[in-house]
Amino acid sequence: MNSDAQRENAIHDLGFAQVDLDRPRRRGMPEVIFCAGKTPDQIIGIIGAMKQAGQNVLGTRMSPEQFQAISRAIPEAAYHETARCLTLEVAPRPPAAGHVAVVCAGTSDLPVAEEAALTAEWMGARVEVIRDVGVAGLHRLFKHLDTLRRARAVVVVAGMEGALPSVIGGLIDRPIIAVPTSVGYGTHFAGLAPLLAMLNSCAPGITVVNIDNGFGAGAAAALINRIGEPA
Repeated sequence: MNSDAQRENAIHDLGFAQVDLDRPRRRGMPEVIFCAGKTPDQIIGIIGAMKQAGQNVLGTRMSPEQFQAISRAIPEAAYHETARCLTLEVAPRPPAAGHVAVVCAGTSDLPVAEEAALTAEWMGARVEVIRDVGVAGLHRLFKHLDTLRRARAVVVVAGMEGALPSVIGGLIDRPIIAVPTSVGYGTHFAGLAPLLAMLNSCAPGITVVNIDNGFGAGAAAALINRIGEPA
C-alpha cells in the first residue's frame, strides 16, 4: 500500500468529524479532543474510533455535565475536574521521562496550570507542579529554584498583571512557555493585560501562548522535553 493510501485509511470518517488516526506517527501522540462545543454523542463517537485504533484518549475543556453523560457509555474513562479533562488509557503508556515544571501563580490559575501539566504528562513527560507562588508573595518561589533549574522546560501560568514569567526568566536558563490567564479585575481585560505583559517581557527565552491555553503550553513543553531522549 502506498503512503497516500495509508494516509487515507488513517482517517476515520464519522460524518461530523474526520478522526486523524495517523497523528501518532506524525506527531508522537494521538489526536486530542477539544470537547467544548461538542455534544456527548459526538465525543463518544470520536473516542470509539480512537479506542478501535488502540489509541489513548485525552479530551480537553470538558464540562462535568459532558463527562456525566459520557461516563455512562464509557465507564472506564477518568475525569480530571480541576484540569477539565478526560483521559482514557487504551494502551499501556511508557514510563514518564525527562522533567517539565509547571508553575502556577495563584490558586485561581490552577485549571489552566493543571491542563498544561496533564497534557505534558500524557505526552510522556515527568511533570512537577509548583502552585501558588505568584509575585504578591515572591519569597514562596525561591525554595523551588533548584527544581526549575533542573527542568528541561518550564510552563509559567499567571493572570492579573502576568509578571511571573519575567521574574522566573531572570533567574533560570531553561526554556519558558508563558501562559496568560483570564483571571483578574477590570483593566486586566479578560487576559489581554497579562498577554501583552508576557509578549513584552525583557527576559529572553520566553515564548507565549494564547490566553488560558494550558493545552498548547503543555504540548510545547513536552516536545522540548523529548529532545535528547532515545528515539
